Amino acid sequence: MLNRYPALAVVVVGLLFTLVGCSEKPTAPFASSATTVETHQHPSEGPHHGILVELGNEEYHAEVTHDASSVTVFILDSHAKLAVPVATAEITLNTLHDGIPAQYKLPATPEPSDPSGLSSRFALSDTELVHILDHQSAPIKMNIVIDNVSFSGEIHLDADHEHAHAH
Repeated sequence: MLNRYPALAVVVVGLLFTLVGCSEKPTAPFASSATTVETHQHPSEGPHHGILVELGNEEYHAEVTHDASSVTVFILDSHAKLAVPVATAEITLNTLHDGIPAQYKLPATPEPSDPSGLSSRFALSDTELVHILDHQSAPIKMNIVIDNVSFSGEIHLDADHEHAHAH
């Protein structure tokens, strides 16, 4: 029958190639992976102009500031913008002082706006710790427990951390 109708044969063969054809889908010639990848931007400093520390898988951030005699850490949300008051008595900083391991505990010092029993601010008056923040290049380990979960992060110091000083 296809011999009698050659045009029909061409249509049938063409239809078969269309239905069975190549299963790969052509890619768009100008497709860019940049258009499909979500970007996650990190602020360069916290709302108090301090050094930011990621806690956990960015569930929280800590912001470290200091002046000539004290160090203050603020607990912030996952975007490092808003204060997060927590029911924690202290934050621990582990570092080296003259090559010897040293631990500093910053007690809760609630902001006036923090709910009773919670604190988003932790502070310690200690010129030795301030000196370490100003002169040590090795990271300082921070530990805090929030809602019975331990979080840790590292305070990475470099020559350009002057913005962490209180203004």
